[in-house]
Amino acid sequence: MLKHRISTFMDCVQKSLFPRLEEVDIQLTPKLQRLVEILELLRVEEFVKRPSSHVRGVKPKDRRCLARAFVAFYFYGGNDRGAFCERLLIDANLRKVCGWEYKNQVPSASTFCRAFKTFAETSLADRTHSKKVEEWFKDEIIWHCAVDSSAISVRERPINKHPAPPKEKKKRGRPCKDAPPAKPVELTRLQRQVNQVPEVSLIELSTVCNNGTKKNSKGKESHWIGYKLHAAVNEYCVPLIGITTSASVFDNQAAIPIMKFINRRTGTVFYDLFDKAYDAEPIRQVSNSLGHQPIIDHKRRRGEGKSIPMEPDRAEIYKGRTVVERFFGRLKDEFGGDAVRVKGHKKVHAHLMFGILIIFADQLLRIT
Repeated sequence: MLKHRISTFMDCVQKSLFPRLEEVDIQLTPKLQRLVEILELLRVEEFVKRPSSHVRGVKPKDRRCLARAFVAFYFYGGNDRGAFCERLLIDANLRKVCGWEYKNQVPSASTFCRAFKTFAETSLADRTHSKKVEEWFKDEIIWHCAVDSSAISVRERPINKHPAPPKEKKKRGRPCKDAPPAKPVELTRLQRQVNQVPEVSLIELSTVCNNGTKKNSKGKESHWIGYKLHAAVNEYCVPLIGITTSASVFDNQAAIPIMKFINRRTGTVFYDLFDKAYDAEPIRQVSNSLGHQPIIDHKRRRGEGKSIPMEPDRAEIYKGRTVVERFFGRLKDEFGGDAVRVKGHKKVHAHLMFGILIIFADQLLRIT
């Protein structure tokens, strides 16, 4: 069903849109042709509010073309915004694809910066991505969904954590008869997330810039300053969600809201794939309650002997978790994930989400 819908979309683009672009003297190279297909699939300009004509003073400019230009900017690497503005003045084909016919219509670099701030505050990329995920996967069957996180380094000063309050010392012996009752044991964050809506769970996660530490597959620690991107992709390496938190947030803290968001936006999911950092009972409980089957690599606890091996059939399915590693590799190497030059959580998240948008469209078009 999904392949048929994508094939129909590609036929309409090749038989209808490309001839119209050739009529207005737009020469399409293979790279520019792929950009046109991505822009047509995303239609990000439809999620930008049109300027009102009943405003006193100078009328605000239409930023729908700027939204298309930002998709093109991240499609070409997302590294230097000033160089991209100069490219728009030189490359007439790219300029027309974004929506500007003449050079004097291209905004300045400062206008691009103000527009990006507005897009970040209004969550343009998030709204576009969630709508497109629902549009293409609401009635589809997803074989497996792989969840993981990756370090995002930024040029920003970290905010130190507030020191934890000292713990009360327990008194020895039996308590007095008139002693107040013991305080109830507080639930952990994962235990609270089981019955929370995902929006509330995300509010509890820290989003400030701070120091992070992560172990790689070889057991070596890496340190960075910035944030952490939590993402989930399906078997076709199509990203279904992206959440940005502080670098110090542990990987499994965002797993439950991610599963609940995906269950809301997509159809049936068979398997949830996690590495050993997500080995926790609340995550299994939520995954089973949503009708999924969790496959989590076992984490050896203190006092245990050898690690418990995974069943052969589950181990074969677990090999599909490598798609999320390939996703992070593409995001960082091709679409600006390793070249974050903005500051603040909203702008950093918007920077990453534009890259996720492009990977979503590109991987979706590759299914055919």
